[in-house]
Amino acid sequence: MNSPSICKSAMLALFLPFIALVPSGALPEQKTVIGEVEDVILLPWRIRLPARIDTGAARTSLGAQNLKISGVVAEFKLREAVGGQRLRLPILDWRVYRTSEGTDRRPIVEIEICIGRKRLRTRVNLNRRHHLEYPFLVGRGLLAEGNFLVDVTQSHTVEPDCAVPGQPESTSPPARTPDK
Repeated sequence: MNSPSICKSAMLALFLPFIALVPSGALPEQKTVIGEVEDVILLPWRIRLPARIDTGAARTSLGAQNLKISGVVAEFKLREAVGGQRLRLPILDWRVYRTSEGTDRRPIVEIEICIGRKRLRTRVNLNRRHHLEYPFLVGRGLLAEGNFLVDVTQSHTVEPDCAVPGQPESTSPPARTPDK
């Protein structure tokens, strides 16, 4: 009968050669720790806004004021507090969400965002978030996609720093354009 230490040694000898064959990029990347509130940058516009990190929300949501739908395009304005820019994005889908007031049908668009040093393309729903403190809500889907770990005892743990080719490194919002 073999002793347990001999069996473990034999197993290790069998698997050790295969560990060397695993490409370095195949190992899972380390998680980025973020707090319950982080600043994000909407790319390519370089619009910086505060985001609530919500592990209870399945999807990500962006506050859209004066939302107008024209065919398959959503045109909306961001809050004045974050620059008040007008954005136009193609609608990829529609979803119905249950809210405390009933149900709400929202357009889904795709944007690129920067959280910490990570650039992520993601789908977001456009929602009237005027009554909420944060204009951007990061849901579980984006947290998993970005390999984030949330520490709710902290806020503003990572500075958004994603280089955009051909643009200055500043993360301040662009100059405000007058409303039409």
